[in-house]
Amino acid sequence: MRLRHITGCEEIVENSKYCIHLENIDGKYNKIDINQIFDNKNPINLELGMGKGQFICNLAKLNKNINYIGIEKYPTVMLKAFDNYENIYLDNNEFNDSNYSNLKFICTDVRNLTKIFDEHIINKIYLNFSDPWPKKRHENRRLTSIPYLKIYEKLLFKKGIIEFKTDNRLLFDFSVEQFKNYGLNIDGLTYDLHNDNELNKNNIMTEYEEKFSSKGNKIYKVIASFK
Repeated sequence: MRLRHITGCEEIVENSKYCIHLENIDGKYNKIDINQIFDNKNPINLELGMGKGQFICNLAKLNKNINYIGIEKYPTVMLKAFDNYENIYLDNNEFNDSNYSNLKFICTDVRNLTKIFDEHIINKIYLNFSDPWPKKRHENRRLTSIPYLKIYEKLLFKKGIIEFKTDNRLLFDFSVEQFKNYGLNIDGLTYDLHNDNELNKNNIMTEYEEKFSSKGNKIYKVIASFK
């Protein structure tokens, strides 16, 4: 997701208390101390390419015993996530009155994640309405392609989970094929999420999901796990 650049957005993001700030010296990152960030040993889930953050803010608000980190590459987009953090996550919530937070953001490219996280510390990864990169020559840029699955395998615990939603059938079919080719288990799959009684339980919609489903588009979802 790209928005028109907002002057000064990089500085705002860099100074935000909602973000985990990365130490980058000549392209080399210091690893994040997750236990220090959250001050607990609760499970950690990531959303990659979180956009404006509606999904992860609602998810974190409902599941206080899980730590969440939203990853977004573009500072201008992350500013919109800050608004949702305040309006959804903090609104009428006990987090207003405490220093505890189970939700943080990181502004970085997904390809940097193995540089900043220790291996095998993440429980689940969410991918929602990722950029389809429709041209064949760009397929390795898709967040569900095998080059990215190699990154996720390093981040996730054994049997770690990926949940992927999209309204793009071509991207969905490509993703399921990539998951199978990489040896992942397909634990759940639907071509019509909102009419699937099982997989739609407790479903939290993203901004795109609300927009596309209101137009009658079917939403596809797959849950896969590493062996």
